[in-house]
Amino acid sequence: MKKKIMALALAFSIVLGCTGCVKVIKIGEEGKYTGKVEFNAADAAANLWEDAVANIQEKAVDLPTFLTEANGNLTSLVDKYGKYSMGTSGSISYAVKGTGVVEEVNQEKKAGYMTVKLDDYDGPEVIKIQIGSVYKGSSTRDTLDIVSFGDYTNQQEWAAVSQELHNAIDANIIQPADPASLSGKTIEFVGTFTAEGNDELLITAVVLDVK
Repeated sequence: MKKKIMALALAFSIVLGCTGCVKVIKIGEEGKYTGKVEFNAADAAANLWEDAVANIQEKAVDLPTFLTEANGNLTSLVDKYGKYSMGTSGSISYAVKGTGVVEEVNQEKKAGYMTVKLDDYDGPEVIKIQIGSVYKGSSTRDTLDIVSFGDYTNQQEWAAVSQELHNAIDANIIQPADPASLSGKTIEFVGTFTAEGNDELLITAVVLDVK
């Protein structure tokens, strides 16, 4: 009985000793100890930005050539120029480039756009370039070959990266070009669009130069 009491006393003293070794970790600093860093979409997009622009420029097809080849069916060139949003399925996005005259600048709604009359093309398709402040779709992200959904933890992170890329486009590309002043001017652009119909292309530019 005496030995049992001594054993219990020893165990109790060990517990008390360990209790004094508890480490208190401040909220937000968990990553220092677990190795897991809280996801920051703005930082992720900033790290992607230069490589993303280069990737889109490298793969961009001349838009008049693309439209002539498509012959009214924009999804028909997916195997040659496009990229599915989900590997082998989902929406189809393309990287394109072109030159044209801005015919209209529409900023009446938050999802503003300008229409462009392409050089060297007389087809029926309406060409629009997004000018914010709200940007529709996710073609910029979905067109990239340097990043995929599997690089992120969940759909929320994946969507946040697309939004932050749009923020970068608005700050670095669109606003410096002063869209309100572009009506009647010639522009050169590189961008992406998702094929959601055959009559209209809504392009998100990653390069926009005013001639």
